[in-house]
Amino acid sequence: MKLLLIMGPPAVGKMTVGREIAARSAFRLFHNHHTIEPLVEVFGYGSPPFNLLNREFRRRVIEEATRHQIDLIFTFVWNLADPQDAEYLAELIVPVVESGGEVLVLELVADLQTRLERNRGESRLAAKPSKRDLVWSDDNVRQMDQHQLNNDSAAAISEQARIFFSSYPHLRLETTSLTVSETADRTLDWLAGI
Repeated sequence: MKLLLIMGPPAVGKMTVGREIAARSAFRLFHNHHTIEPLVEVFGYGSPPFNLLNREFRRRVIEEATRHQIDLIFTFVWNLADPQDAEYLAELIVPVVESGGEVLVLELVADLQTRLERNRGESRLAAKPSKRDLVWSDDNVRQMDQHQLNNDSAAAISEQARIFFSSYPHLRLETTSLTVSETADRTLDWLAGI
């Protein structure tokens, strides 16, 4: 079983790229809003029951995909400077690691202007109702830039994040000028070579 983790800041294209990779491979897509949207509607974002169930649902989906040998793509936003984010990610992948599966990391990068344009994309808004308030959503994309959401040479990342990146194959793609198809092509070529 393979788990492809697609990480990067909001609106960088994680879900869209994940869909393209899934359409062209044996991977199935489990994007972060598959759990966020129903829980936001019931509990509100960030509330204690939201946080608890979001963690549990994600972990259970990964457990069952592992048990049934389903290659899975999981998308998420990771604050690389926060040790708790790295610990949460390490906890999520335990079923894959313990079963001898492969964990692979695809990191997507794009400049802020590109992400603000992508934030208004039709497929994004269709799949993510919580992003349809564009004033709030654009502001959220800007505010998230205060966190360390990509791993570059100047990144101030936690020791846990450094260990994570050194433990699993990692591809970093700057997608500002790449199409979804080109990004998927490069990723699939990389996966084929591992």
